[in-house]
Amino acid sequence: MAVIFEAKICAGEDDNWFIELKDTVDGKVMLCNNLEELETNIEALGDDYGGHIDEVKWLKEDDVSEIMMDDLRLKMAEHREKIEAERGEAITPLATEED
Repeated sequence: MAVIFEAKICAGEDDNWFIELKDTVDGKVMLCNNLEELETNIEALGDDYGGHIDEVKWLKEDDVSEIMMDDLRLKMAEHREKIEAERGEAITPLATEED
């Protein structure tokens, strides 16, 4: 059985966004108002599977504006930089130029 979570970016009020996190195995849904909540909730849901998660699929509602997406992208980049600084190594593969 593959453990797959769905993280759906949803539009809130006043150009705010939130993320609906769904465990596709048991249907449990958690709402996340920021990336820290998302991280905590992914870990909590993953505990049911011994911490093993095969995939997090990202989805976006149609009414999510570009302003919301830009804000989320910026916050995700800042969050990634924080994690990488704590670990002392990159957590995402770097693009390389082919000769």
